Amino acid sequence: MLRISLSVWGNMLLLAVLTTVLLAACGGTSQPGTKATPHMDAPDGTASVYKSNCISCHGTDLQGRMGTETNLQKVGARMSEADIVKQLQNGKGSMPPFKDRLTSEEIAGLAAWLAGKK
Repeated sequence: MLRISLSVWGNMLLLAVLTTVLLAACGGTSQPGTKATPHMDAPDGTASVYKSNCISCHGTDLQGRMGTETNLQKVGARMSEADIVKQLQNGKGSMPPFKDRLTSEEIAGLAAWLAGKK
């Protein structure tokens, strides 16, 4: 009887150790409220507009999902704020126009934020 009890306790201890190790390995390093992506430093309203309208093609970290031309991480180095406004309003290539979807304030906010990406 003592031998069975030790075996059961040993198995339970082994299970507890393995569970602890697995849970520790799966734990994230981000703290609640921290930004997981360094390029997504937009003001709250602009970030919300980006997430609702742009993220599907330009990605969660501005890395682009549809080729190098959709990478916005350094878009401000190759386009002026006025050029970004124009492209947001009228579209270009496979990018649709947003002049009928976004307000001029939303477009201006996105353009100002993206122009700072250099």
